[in-house]
Amino acid sequence: MANPESEAQYVTFSLADECFAVPVEVVREILDHEDPFRIPNGPDYLLGLRDVRGQGVPVIDLRLRLGMTATQKTPHTRILVIDVPLDGRALTLGLLADRVFEVTAFRCDAIEGAPDIGVRWPSDYIAGVVRRTSDFVVIVDLANLFTSGDVRSLGTLSQVRMEPA
Repeated sequence: MANPESEAQYVTFSLADECFAVPVEVVREILDHEDPFRIPNGPDYLLGLRDVRGQGVPVIDLRLRLGMTATQKTPHTRILVIDVPLDGRALTLGLLADRVFEVTAFRCDAIEGAPDIGVRWPSDYIAGVVRRTSDFVVIVDLANLFTSGDVRSLGTLSQVRMEPA
């Protein structure tokens, strides 16, 4: 069992006025925003594919996936390239974020369970909440963010090799 006073590292980022986090170990890299190659007939949150070192990576508008308004591109918009561990393999995705803040440590005993009420997103998508002096940080439960059908579709897309033009 982990020591409750131990710390875990997270990458913090914003969606609208809210602060979110994902475990640092799933973040492969953080990229400037570029418009992805559109995929027809995909779910609304799937913006398309982005070439990341020769691999086609599905780019997700996390705001749309969480039921928020679509991301509006600014000079601060970034894509977090993450490897989501699912069913014994890693699904590589790009998550669109309004702004990436920092890597920060949270004490394990400071991470509270997901509240069942009072949040705008389904609590299944929340791994925990950390209270800070003036706000909260919502830790995203990446494994629950997508249905098994989403995972199959996105997994197929993430295996696409991008050829240089």
